[in-house]
Order: sequence, then C-alpha cells, then structure tokens
Amino acid sequence: MIRSYALSLGALAMALVALRGAVRGELAGSVATESIVALVVFVVVGLGAGWIADYLIRDSLEQMFRARIAWYRKELLETSRDQADSSEDR
Repeated sequence: MIRSYALSLGALAMALVALRGAVRGELAGSVATESIVALVVFVVVGLGAGWIADYLIRDSLEQMFRARIAWYRKELLETSRDQADSSEDR
C-alpha cells in the first residue's frame, strides 16, 4: 500500500507538470526537469501518506480482531459455565 500511494502520487504529479508544459508550449528540457522534481517530491509525500494509511488500517483491523477474540472468549466461558450448571442440576 505504501509504494502504491507513492507511485500513484508521483506519476500523477509528473503527468500534470508535463501536461501543463505542453499546454503552455514550454521547452521540453525544462518541462522534463520540473516533472522529475515533482515526481520525486510527490513520491516522498506519497510514502508518508501511504505509511499513515497503512498504520491506521492495520491498527483498526487489529482492534476489531482483538474485540472479536474477547467476545468469543467471553461467550465460551459463559457456555462452559452454563453446561457445568446444567450438569450439576441433574
């Protein structure tokens, strides 16, 4: 996920700078330099955004998993107590 964000943002930035240069009729050399700089900058930004998104998603999934395990253990204990109580009544 981290690399996907980085590559997506970098490629988008490079394409937008190249498109801007084509629309304005700028020289190819200067457009290439600007687009490579934009690519590098937005790859770094994408790495940060991807790392944050990955962290938040993993943390959320871990919390949901732990809550589900706690619920399962609670239900398992209640079921075993109910079975023990019913066997003592006989």
